[in-house]
Amino acid sequence: MSKSTVAKSSLLFGAAIGALFCSAGAFAQDAAASSAQQGEEAPLGDIVVTAERRPESLQKVPLSVAVVSGDALRSYQTGGDDILSLAGRVPGLYAETTTGRIFPRFYIRGLGNIDFYLGASQPVSIIQDDVVLEHVVLKSNPVFDVAQTEVLRGPQGSLFGRNTTAGIIKFDTIKPTQEFEGRGQFSYGSYNTVTADAGVGGPIVKDLLAFRVSALYQHRDNWVDNTFTGTSADGTVSPKKDAMGGFDERDIRLQLLFTPGDRFSVNVSAHARDYRGTSTLFHRAALKKGSNDVSAEPRDKVAFDEAMNNPQAYKTYGESVRAAYDFGGVVLTSISAYETTSGFSRGDTDGGAAVNFRDTNSGQSQGNVRKLDQFTQEVRLASDGDSRFKWQIGGMYFDSRDITEFYQRTYFLNTADYNPNNWVRLHDVNTSWAAFGQVSYEILPSLTITAGGRVTEDKKTTQLLKTADKPNGAVTYGGRRFVELKDTQPSWDVSALYQINPDVSVYARIARGFRGPTIQGRSAVFNSDFTTANSETILSWEAGFKSNLFNNRLRLNATAFTYTVNDIQLNGNDANGSSVLFNADKAKAYGLEAEADWHPTSNLSLGLGLSLLHSEIKDKRVYAQVCALNKVVVCTVQNPTVTAPVFGTPTVFAKIDGQPLPNAPEYTVNFNGRYDVPLGNGGKAFISTDWNLQGYTNFVLYKTKEFYSNGTFEGGLKIGYSAPGGAYEVALFGRNITNEKNLKGVIENYMAAVFNEPRVIGISVSGKFR
Repeated sequence: MSKSTVAKSSLLFGAAIGALFCSAGAFAQDAAASSAQQGEEAPLGDIVVTAERRPESLQKVPLSVAVVSGDALRSYQTGGDDILSLAGRVPGLYAETTTGRIFPRFYIRGLGNIDFYLGASQPVSIIQDDVVLEHVVLKSNPVFDVAQTEVLRGPQGSLFGRNTTAGIIKFDTIKPTQEFEGRGQFSYGSYNTVTADAGVGGPIVKDLLAFRVSALYQHRDNWVDNTFTGTSADGTVSPKKDAMGGFDERDIRLQLLFTPGDRFSVNVSAHARDYRGTSTLFHRAALKKGSNDVSAEPRDKVAFDEAMNNPQAYKTYGESVRAAYDFGGVVLTSISAYETTSGFSRGDTDGGAAVNFRDTNSGQSQGNVRKLDQFTQEVRLASDGDSRFKWQIGGMYFDSRDITEFYQRTYFLNTADYNPNNWVRLHDVNTSWAAFGQVSYEILPSLTITAGGRVTEDKKTTQLLKTADKPNGAVTYGGRRFVELKDTQPSWDVSALYQINPDVSVYARIARGFRGPTIQGRSAVFNSDFTTANSETILSWEAGFKSNLFNNRLRLNATAFTYTVNDIQLNGNDANGSSVLFNADKAKAYGLEAEADWHPTSNLSLGLGLSLLHSEIKDKRVYAQVCALNKVVVCTVQNPTVTAPVFGTPTVFAKIDGQPLPNAPEYTVNFNGRYDVPLGNGGKAFISTDWNLQGYTNFVLYKTKEFYSNGTFEGGLKIGYSAPGGAYEVALFGRNITNEKNLKGVIENYMAAVFNEPRVIGISVSGKFR
């Protein structure tokens, strides 16, 4: 798609949405007037966020923040979905995985990381209860008993966790209170899909000690058949009905809140996770050369000759202590946390039996996190109260150490090709310290200026503890066995918020972010040297407005942005299909995000979100290796190409200058609505729905006729009864109700497809007490 086409499409689409908002606004004004005559109260309450580490109204925070309530998130996850369910529900946020539920990858405003390496760094940070989760496995920690989710778009270098160039997804769970209360939700659906999410708590010693216990259980039966009928070289059982696709998720969290006085509080939290499931299923040759059509490929059947039907399993444990002391106008906060995980994920990486394709190449691999230890310590001193001048200063230390192993195909064979030495062990260490601060001053009653800064040192080392050797133990690896990278950089942001009137504000923000250098060590399993990437930096500009209109019945917020990432870290593939790190000169992007929440009557609520994005990689010198199998290019490359030797083999590379960032949708639209019918007993019958639509999304660094999606959509529906006061709810639900089969990712050299989840229809029951 050309720049002019994108620009015209964006303008037309923006105009259409603008017209819709204006029409909605006019209708809302009439509805509001009618409701006011009938004495109805305005239904839109204030949303309180902690995007700047202090409770504030969403409408008064000078940056782009999207909020998803805990109830909405649980509704999306009734069909067994995990953290990826946020994708398509928040403008500007995209998420995907090619390694199953234990390795989600997030993108905000087009910035993310397609690397599947277990040690990969990502420009989107996950924060749970003020604790940064940096390792890719920790980012998959399930979210349950959640109060609220906030998505902070753009660089977030001043206040949260570690530096991030793209943004933050922040989850806040329900905390212990001094009143006994509880909530729970249970759902059952297709494929024997079960989700139970619950929490209960209250005082142990009144006004001194309170608790909350939260738990999550999710299950799905295997539903994908393995149809391979030949001989397996590693003992994989096939053909087998219902061999893959299921999972079991068991999670628990205990919180204790100590309040020995009005000034001092300590929240101690501990959690555990036990997960077993199926890694991502690749459908080999689902994509045909010259076509993007995958309609002929069955989603519930594969033909895997190896990898034992793609098992994966992880156990994770963590603890945190959050202590706060109010000195009177100044609050000192300390957050100490420890996270650990271990597990494995195994997969048939060629996505099908080679013999079925008259090919001699087969592929499988397994990644193990033998042990991970992440320790974080943050200390923050902040002003308290509603004075015109607010400030906070602090420091953070981050320490992550893991032992990671990668096993390749011949390690698993029971044939003459068996090689017990075909695996590597790596030791990764990442340490970082930072000092940060922020000030905010209300210059005028209607104008507030905020500025923040941080200096960060980020250090990474990777040591190769074991090489991938020949069966007789002969060592053939000739690359580096130890790499250390370190960088110290400033991050900062400045913003201004001007309140035009009590209902409308405008703001502007400029921010600089930083992502430290990165090391890719997995390639050593192929006897290839480590690859590395230097630090990337981003300069981002945004401006927008926030409004509550028509007697607080329409909340309409919008932001326009542009950014430049210098020395952007990208990932390509080498001749072995292993990820290769490199820096491109820069990437540029601009776009728009808009969200509307409209309650035209007390019984009808509507939500609409839109994101528009244009991104480009800018580097005339950088080329990416293209899809090739047995030295033959198997896809239709539409960029200029060159041929250069790799390991002595002529290899085709495509020019990527001008290409969009991978997994960066040109537009997304999300819609939700609910209509209530009041009943005589004070309860309600209701119907609710949510939909998302995704525009052109390229999955790789170069342009092809195969490796993209465009115009994909997915929807959910819920019909039920809510008891008086919302004490309980019973409903029928459907997720992906039209059973769309959407392309979510690809394996290039095998023309393999990754699909979204199938339709799940079921029943849900939820309730609360206090």
